[in-house]
Amino acid sequence: MNGDAPSADLTAPSGPSPVAPATLRGRTAAAVRRQPPGAWLTGLAAALLYTVFSVTQWNRLDAPSWDLGIFTQLAKAYAGVDAPIVPIKGEDFNLLGDHFHPLLVLLGPAYAVAPSGLTLLIVQNLLFGLSVAVVARTGMRLLGPAAGIAVGIAYALSWGLQSAVAAQFHEIAFAVPLLALGLEALLAGRVLPAVLWGGLLVFVKEDLGLTVMALGLVIAWRLRSVAGLWLAAWGALWLVLSVRVVLPALNAAGQYDYSDRIDAGAMIADPAGAVVGLLTGTAKHETLLLLLLAGGVLFLRSSLSLVLLPTLLWRFASGQEGYWGPEWHYSAVLMPVLFLGLVDGTHSLRSNRRRWVRSVALLGVPAAVAACLVLLPTQKFAVLAEPDTYRQSARWDAAHRMMGLIPAGATVESGVVLMAYLVPDTRVYWLGNANPAPDYLIVDADDWSWGATRPADAEAHAEQRFPGTDYTLAFDEAGYQLVRLER
Repeated sequence: MNGDAPSADLTAPSGPSPVAPATLRGRTAAAVRRQPPGAWLTGLAAALLYTVFSVTQWNRLDAPSWDLGIFTQLAKAYAGVDAPIVPIKGEDFNLLGDHFHPLLVLLGPAYAVAPSGLTLLIVQNLLFGLSVAVVARTGMRLLGPAAGIAVGIAYALSWGLQSAVAAQFHEIAFAVPLLALGLEALLAGRVLPAVLWGGLLVFVKEDLGLTVMALGLVIAWRLRSVAGLWLAAWGALWLVLSVRVVLPALNAAGQYDYSDRIDAGAMIADPAGAVVGLLTGTAKHETLLLLLLAGGVLFLRSSLSLVLLPTLLWRFASGQEGYWGPEWHYSAVLMPVLFLGLVDGTHSLRSNRRRWVRSVALLGVPAAVAACLVLLPTQKFAVLAEPDTYRQSARWDAAHRMMGLIPAGATVESGVVLMAYLVPDTRVYWLGNANPAPDYLIVDADDWSWGATRPADAEAHAEQRFPGTDYTLAFDEAGYQLVRLER
């Protein structure tokens, strides 16, 4: 300051201190300095590994489901500040009438910067990497640097996250770091952050309202805080609102499409049979065994393990067998709970007065790491050791030359494999729905969407599928046929 300092003016209006910004910067810098570099490096390394896997999938034209195409259309809509209309699911289909995931609006800005299905995969990988950093950070705080990093690595390579990365983008990408952050705050005794992070889960997917209820009850019990009960009520409220009000209101059929997955009436009528049914099935046994192995068993010592129950119960109670096993993305939300439960269980046993109990605590993390390493060759990332994984599809050039013939803004009907690649420039329909006649139609001889019967003549197929139309062959190479509607 130039000149003499002025005398204090007692009549001057009060306001923020001129040193407040500097203080805020100092506090922020101090908070950054307190972050353990090892945890963030582990998270970054995990995100890079996941991205390598995703890029190889993308370059191989490997599409395990239609979900990446669906969520790419959703992100495209949000980037244009539009409702999430997803023609892949059906003409004028609002995806908020399928599952309740308003938090996915955050995909819009990322997609606007880089309009590609690959962008969604990278976003998911970064979110998973963030959760790895949080789990490792918590482990370092409670168990020490070496054990914390070990837990972070075992978590990063866990079968649940590997399966989710391989299944490509799903809304649970946001749930995984939110759960990690909420549970970290819980273990640190910080009620408000635990409630805030946990509360956001209801906007990721409707079934997570059950998880929020369980998390709230654990917070109420462990931290002796009424805020946990409010969080449980919040989860119950949004579960009911989403399933009974929001989803039916936005669904074309006026219903919740997944209400028939669990036969609640039969379970109530025969509770003993329902209990037996919950635990019957090889796929369910495999999931439970993998949880026990990955969590080093000691996660059962933690009350956090109760947060696993809602997801396991609705999956095992469902008649949809695809929910039961360790495949796909359904177990990703279990992983932060499992590994932070391991950290908590190990930490509590370390302070036990009995020596043999403290000795058991020494086995938890090594057991989890050993299980991770033993399981690796059987998991999704095992393909990263194969040279062919890094080779671009032999059909890549042909596919992109064909897609380049389709004008921007045109409508196109396709199988699953090329949908995510087509979405940025066109309006895409899936061949399995009743669609309006598209401007272009693709027959991909290698696309699994066709099942056992694949059309040999794309022109004849298109004209039979859409009577009264006239389609002309525009491209025929490498198993791809593209036909154009003549107007």
